[in-house]
Amino acid sequence: MQRPIGPLYRIALGLCTAGAALLAAAQQSPVPASYTVGATASGIPFTFLDLKTNRIQGMMVDTVQAVARAGSFGVAVQQTVFSALIPSLTAHKIDIISAALLKTPARQQVVDFSDPVYSYGESLIVRADEASAYASLDALGGEIVGAQVGTVYLDMLHKKGIFKEVRSYDSVADMARDLALGRIRAGLADQPVIAYQIRQNSLPGVKLAAGYQASSMGDVCLVVRKGDAATLARLNRAIATIKADGTLAQIIRKWGI
Repeated sequence: MQRPIGPLYRIALGLCTAGAALLAAAQQSPVPASYTVGATASGIPFTFLDLKTNRIQGMMVDTVQAVARAGSFGVAVQQTVFSALIPSLTAHKIDIISAALLKTPARQQVVDFSDPVYSYGESLIVRADEASAYASLDALGGEIVGAQVGTVYLDMLHKKGIFKEVRSYDSVADMARDLALGRIRAGLADQPVIAYQIRQNSLPGVKLAAGYQASSMGDVCLVVRKGDAATLARLNRAIATIKADGTLAQIIRKWGI
C-alpha cells in the first residue's frame, strides 16, 4: 500500500528538483575562461598593428587586458577591419570589441556597451598649408569632404547635406593622403587619433583645423553582443576596479590622450 505524500516531503522534493535544474543550467552555460577581442589596425593610439611584434597594441588593447586581469579571465586580441567590428561580433566571430568605437543610439540597437572608459569628440583636418580657420562644418559648404567608413563622422557629413561630395575611406591614412594631394578639402576623424598621429609625424601634409569646435562628443566603451548581460556585468565590475585603483588613468597617460 502506497503512503500519501505529506506537505514537508513535497517541499523537499520541490527544492531538490529546483536545485538540480539550476545546476544543470549552470553546467550548460559556464562562464567563459577567455574571450576573443576584436581591434583594428588603423586606430592609433587606441588600436594599431605594431610592425615589430606583429601584434595589435594601443590604449584600448591595454585597457581590455587590464580589465581581463581585474576580472580574472583571459583575452585574445585579433585584428578586425573597423567596418567589420560589429558584424564580426554579431556573427560570433569575436566576443568583445575594444576599439575607438563611439557609443551611439543607432549602435545601441544592435550591440551593448559597457561603462565608458574614455570620452572625446571629432577633429577636422585640413592641408598643412591651409590658411583658413574653420569653427564649424558650415564653413565647408559646397566642398568635397571625407571620413572613414563605419564611423559616426561619415553619417554626420551625409546628414549635414551641404557638401559637394562626401567621400569614404578605409583608413585615416588613406583620407589624409587624399587631403594632402588636394582631392578633398577637409576630413573628419577621432580627435585623439588624429592629434597623436600628427605629433608622431605619421600623417604628412595635414594639420588640425585652427579653431574647430567639436559638435559631437562620445564615449568609448567595451562592446558585447546584444543581450549578453553576463559578460557585460563582468566587464563593468572590472572597469570599476581599474578606475578605482588608478590603472585606467595610467593607461591613458601612457598613450598621451
